[in-house]
This record gives sequence, C-alpha cells and structure tokens, in this order.
Amino acid sequence: MGVEPVIMSAGELESEKAGEPGRLIRDRYRTASQVIQNQGKMSCLMINDLDAGVGRFGNTQMTVNNQIAVGTLMNLADNPTRVSIGQKWRESDVTHRVPIIVTGNDFSTLYAPLIRDGRMEKFYWQPNREDIISIVHGMYIKDGLSVEEVSRIVDAFPNQALDFYGALRSRTYDQAILEWVEEIGGHEQLNEKLLKRKKGEELPTFIPPKPTLEALIESGYSLVKEQELIMSSKLSKEYMKNLE
Repeated sequence: MGVEPVIMSAGELESEKAGEPGRLIRDRYRTASQVIQNQGKMSCLMINDLDAGVGRFGNTQMTVNNQIAVGTLMNLADNPTRVSIGQKWRESDVTHRVPIIVTGNDFSTLYAPLIRDGRMEKFYWQPNREDIISIVHGMYIKDGLSVEEVSRIVDAFPNQALDFYGALRSRTYDQAILEWVEEIGGHEQLNEKLLKRKKGEELPTFIPPKPTLEALIESGYSLVKEQELIMSSKLSKEYMKNLE
C-alpha cells in the first residue's frame, strides 16, 4: 500500500514515570506527521493490542498513566492538528492529520467515551474457513504444502487461533533443532561447538526440515493435548482458593 507506519505496542502505554506514555503517543504521532511532510509518504500511528495496555479487567484499577494515555488518544481524535509534546505553544505549529489505527481483542474493556461512534471507527474481523486456509497457506508456502494439504490441517483442528497453525510449523523446527543438537554432541557440547571452536573450524551445518502433512498433524495433536492439560489443571484456582 505504500504506507510507512509508526508503531507502538501495549507495553509502551505504561511507565514508572507519570505522563511518559502520553508524551510518547504524541511524539510518535508527530513523527508519523513528519514522515508525510518530509518524505512525501503516507503514514499512520499504529498501536497494537490497545486493550492489553489501557483496558480494565475484573477489579483492576486504572493507573495515572492509563488515564493520561486514554485522554491523549481522545484529544488526538478531537484535535488532530494541534499536538504539543511539551514545547512552548505556537499558533503556527500545525501538525498534519495522521490516521491512528489500534488493534485489540476486547474493546469492551476500554473507556467507553474513547470508543464511541464519531471518535473511533470500528472494524470487526472474523475469518471464515476460506480466509483461514488462505492465511495458513501463506505461512507454509515456502515449505511446498498445497492448498489441499493446508485444508486438511485446518479441518483437523477447527476453532483454533491462527497462532496455533504457526506453532505447528515452529514445533517441527524445534524438534529438528533438538535432533541436530544431539547429533553434534548434545547440549553439553553446544557451547564448545558453536562459541569456542578453533580458528578455521567450520560451524556444524543445520539443514532446515521440510514439514510434512503427517508431521504437522502429529504436532497439532500434541499442542491440543497441552491445551487440554492447561484447561484441566487450573492450578491458579487451587492456589487462590483460600483467598476467596
């Protein structure tokens, strides 16, 4: 699309210094504006997982920085061309308006006036089977898996998040790396082989695996078992029962 975004994460919306996240939001917003002005490129400010940074969950309380971050975003939505980062205010200091795009999983946890109609335009995306197959096929396209094979993987593990299918590929590589480590002498020799090798001695060669349909489905069942174990254990309830 030719857009050069300026990106923030939810972790940057909290700080030990009061007011720092709000200042950072304004600074990043002005940076995106300068990209438009100085480079002649389209830009935007993108904040990932906003609800994880300023959302309210259960009985958690908003911090001062949460309130400042929310207030800053509301002010930018209402006055997008008048943005100060602490310098002396000048009437001629006009900032180019920049789109602010935020992502999140549960916007119901956000301060209601921030997400009201007119201040925030909301787009909800729920991928259907064809969308998921297309995205997962893109993950595995370098591995040579066909659309039909990807369809079998998706159908074998329905109702899973997209990250699950990426984890299948990672699990295949993790297993291959563990086998490679054993081949070169085990983890006890890993430091010697990789970091303390003699001058001129070549590094051990790792050949990336080629994930097969059977191996991926086997890894999928392993991941599902791990999910079920986590759900069945519920150790936090056992540990916290005396506090209820």
